[in-house]
Order: sequence, then C-alpha cells, then structure tokens
Amino acid sequence: MSTREPVEEGPSEENFKINPKTQPIQQFYSNFKTSIMWSHILLLIVNGVRVPDNSMLHMASLQDKGKHICGGSLISDSFVLTAAHCEKVSSVVLGTHHLNSASNNMRYNVLKKCKHPSFEKVSCGNDIMLLKVSAKVKAIDLPKSPVKLSANDNCEVAGWGYEASRGTPVNDLRKATVKIISWDECKSKWSKLLPNGTVCAGGYGKTGFCQCDSGGPLVCKGIPVGIVSYNRNGECTYPSKFPNVYTDISDFLPWINDILDKGDC
Repeated sequence: MSTREPVEEGPSEENFKINPKTQPIQQFYSNFKTSIMWSHILLLIVNGVRVPDNSMLHMASLQDKGKHICGGSLISDSFVLTAAHCEKVSSVVLGTHHLNSASNNMRYNVLKKCKHPSFEKVSCGNDIMLLKVSAKVKAIDLPKSPVKLSANDNCEVAGWGYEASRGTPVNDLRKATVKIISWDECKSKWSKLLPNGTVCAGGYGKTGFCQCDSGGPLVCKGIPVGIVSYNRNGECTYPSKFPNVYTDISDFLPWINDILDKGDC
C-alpha cells in the first residue's frame, strides 16, 4: 500500500446478504474478499443505452453455474478475450444480447483458460486472459498494431453489469459512450494504484462501468482497445474523482497473437 490517502473499504459481504437476488453473485464475490478494496469483483454500464439487436454479437457473457459474472469479446472462432480476475468462469454465452432468452446452443464450455503469466492482482496490472472455446459467431477484429489514443476521444464500453452500485446484472446488453482520459491525468488521481499497461476512460462524466462489466471491451472507432479492469471501490455513482481503468490491449498484442497463432497456451 502506498503512502497516499488510504483506499476506502469496499462493500462487505453483508451488503450482499440483504438482497436475495444477489445470492448467485455472493459466492463469487466472497472468493475475492482479500482484495475487497478493488471493484474488479464482478465489474454494468451506468447511464447507458440498450444495444440494438445483432450489432455486438461478439460480446460474450462469462458465466459461473449459469449466472453472469463478467463480460468478454470473441476475437476468433477459438478465443474470448477477457480480464484475468474473471477466472471463475465455466461457460460462455455468445450470439445474443438477451441473457434471459439464450438457448443451449448459444452456450459454450470453456476448454482452457490462458491467464497472463504475470497476473497476480489488478493493482499490479496484467489483468488479461484468453478463454479457449469453439464458437460459430462473428468475432471482432483486434488491432494489427498498437492504437494511439488521445484525451477526449469518444469510445464505447458495453456489458450486462449493474446499472448502479450493489445492484444486479441486467438481461439486455447495454452500452455507454466514455471519453479517453490522458495517462498523466489518470495517474494524478490513482497515483501508485495505476499499473503500467492500462488505459483510462469514463468515470469522470455521467457514464462508466460497474460490477459484472469486468472483462468487457472498450471500443474506439470500431477497434477494441481496452478490457474493463477496475474502478474505485465498486462505487458506480458518476461522476467520480477516479477514472475507470482498463487493461491496454495494445501492450499485450504480442502475447495475444502468439496464443492465437499456436491455438493454445
């Protein structure tokens, strides 16, 4: 822990016992209680809009025991890109924006988890993972080379997460427009709690992500550039003093492409 202002403690397990609708989430949450200060636990889109049908079929719902816990992106017919802290995933739903109407043929078992070898916890970065699946859905193309982002660029984040702090996942995929925040500005707010290999967007304005959005993509000009990682203590009341933080896909392209080329990890 740095010598900067202490991080406030996040929501306790008792918060989740109050609402029985959160029971499927509670067990997943409790597995991360030693890292409770980080909102990466199940990180919905706040103040967003419903995504038009069939416009983001690459979006993946990562599930544990049939319940949505994280998001992701299908980047080939064999791999879903997501956050490393979403490791409790056992299956992936693809090809629909509406989780309550997903059929069995939209659910794919996770054949293998390729977590970045340097990942320890989100505060140290490297929050990225590839899931091996066998899917028949159109994927989203990764950038061929590092993407240069500028402050105030408009991008989109999408997911099935909460619409407010300590809520429940939604059935219909939602998205929100967020602005890129410069590295220097983001670093001035997060200080030592902002690892290298990250990009910041949203949270300052009225829009951002929340619990159960973790692993979902940040897309700029049609290109995925980030992976939802964490915000401040799971609090999704925006605007916030702390920008939302994403894993920077550009920094991990060699690692991703090596696995895609080999078809394994």
